[in-house]
Formats: sequence, C-alpha cells, structure tokens
Amino acid sequence: MSKGEGKRSTKKCLAYVAAFVVFQTAIILIFALTVMKVRSPKIRFNVIAVESFSSNNSTTSSINMRLLAQVDIKNTNFGHFKYNNSTLTVLYDGVPLGEVVIPQGRAKARKTRRFNVAVDLSSERLSGNGNNLGNDINSGILRLRSEGRVSGKVHLMKIIKRNKSGVMNCDWSINLGTRQVENLRCN
Repeated sequence: MSKGEGKRSTKKCLAYVAAFVVFQTAIILIFALTVMKVRSPKIRFNVIAVESFSSNNSTTSSINMRLLAQVDIKNTNFGHFKYNNSTLTVLYDGVPLGEVVIPQGRAKARKTRRFNVAVDLSSERLSGNGNNLGNDINSGILRLRSEGRVSGKVHLMKIIKRNKSGVMNCDWSINLGTRQVENLRCN
C-alpha cells in the first residue's frame, strides 16, 4: 500500500460519516417538525335532531325543546388526547338556553371520538329578548349558536405532555315547521 492510499481511504471514511450525520439530522428534523408538533383538537356538532318541541306565542313567547346531537372530538396528533369534563352551551341571541356536560374521556391518536348527547333548551332565561323570540317563532326559523371548550393534555410517546384546548363555535337554524336543523356551520 502506498502512502497516498491511506489518506484517500481516511478522507472517504470521513465523507461517509459526514453524509450519515447529515442524513440523520434531516430525519430527526423532519420527525420533530411533523410528528412532535402538537395541535389543538377540533370539536364539532355533527348531527342534530329535534326530539321534542313545544312553543307558546301568546303574551310572552316561550320555547322548550330537546335536541339529540352527535359531538365529534377530532384528534389530529400522533398521541392521544385526554380531556376533562367540559360544558357545551346552546345560545339564542347571546343568552344560554341550555347546557350539556361532556364527560372526561380520551380520543386516540389520529382518530375522531364520537358520542351522542341530549340537550334540553328552555327560554325561561330570556328576559328582554322575548320579543325577538316571538318574531322568530312567527317566521318559522330559530337561529341558535353553540359554544364550548374542551381542555386536556396531548400525550406523545408517554414522555411529552402538552396542554391543549379545542374550541367549538357553531351557528345553525331550526326550521320550526319541519323540525329540521338547517345551515349547520362550525368554525
């Protein structure tokens, strides 16, 4: 073996080690930017049905109804999302008509957790907005809004835990003639 061949093989070996280090750094960077990025879950009303409905539009307008709804908690993370008890509120003109408690639970990694809830709505809390309610009952369309926040922790690889919250804001209308939910839009 000549004197130059040893230097060439050492340079070649160092070049392979350097290429391997760059490759490993790129893999770790891609892993850190995609898998390890923790996102907030998405909370939505998916399906809403009117189970019972009654209204009074005489001197003071009132409304009572029971809604059956499917709530979706979509976890887009690579770790599970463990959430605490939460409350979803249904509002008319900014005033709460009813609330439903979302029990604590867990949404698996990259899955959507679906469950059904029943919400009882009553216009007893409306004080000055009864006039608007009477107009909406007469028009046959009742515009509602639902709001809620589900808070919990995202667990990545049983090592990393990050607090995250999912917020739900949905606008929708109930056609009082057909008792169907229309124009359900969630942000």
